[in-house]
Amino acid sequence: MTVIAIERCLHLVEALAGESEPVELIELARRVGLPNSAAHRTLATLVTCGWVVQDPASQNYALSLRLCTLAFRNLEARAVSDIVQTVLNRLAQRTKEYCRLAIVEGDDLVWVARAQGATGGLRYDPDMGLELVLHATANGKAWLATLPENEALRIVCTRGFDAVRPLGPMAARSVDELRHNLAETRSRGYAVAIEEAEVGTAAVAVPFFSDESEDAPAAGTISVAGPLVRIVPERFDELSRELHAAADEITVLWPLRTRQRGTVTGTASPNFAAVGE
Repeated sequence: MTVIAIERCLHLVEALAGESEPVELIELARRVGLPNSAAHRTLATLVTCGWVVQDPASQNYALSLRLCTLAFRNLEARAVSDIVQTVLNRLAQRTKEYCRLAIVEGDDLVWVARAQGATGGLRYDPDMGLELVLHATANGKAWLATLPENEALRIVCTRGFDAVRPLGPMAARSVDELRHNLAETRSRGYAVAIEEAEVGTAAVAVPFFSDESEDAPAAGTISVAGPLVRIVPERFDELSRELHAAADEITVLWPLRTRQRGTVTGTASPNFAAVGE
């Protein structure tokens, strides 16, 4: 299979992701910029391999559950252990807000865990499948601020300042704005995003590290997010203290995560421990 063919497959898979109903061929071809014939050939291959299904009645296309199975398998192998989830749950209970954890994967951050602490009023409950836009989220800026500035700028500029989804009105649109935001984050000791990722929301985030050594790289980030009426500047210092305390716990636990998984994998019986939200 050529590189072009692989790119076509991946673009079609991405175009189908998140669709609740099968999509017609012409629409898919339009989304990925392919002739109908080329899109049809690629989709036929994906159907044959089991990654896409074709509705018998409409002849439209949808992702198969095989991709979901792989995603869950990968998340199970890579995601947080129960004990780290417990730290996140406790953070949500203490802040009474929505908390998330993302891990570093190459030049990206990926959402892997969440905990809802809001018990009444407005509840912020975003889709975990949404793109984590590095320059427009507290989590992204918290991680980027741990990197050398040139490296952080390279990562963002490679992608550009646009995103697949609409961003909020306060999102950075230039290198100068991003550089200013990262400098503020380093000086403040935590990252803030106010109507950057989404309209009407704000978030505070900090990084956690792969181990407790001074030169350990960031392994991921944790954040507290919610509606603007509750995540106000007067709470930032309080929320950052809670976040730093949780991040310190996770940093201590993070190296144990691999050992725990190895122990479980080596046993005959599966791990049925429940993870709370």
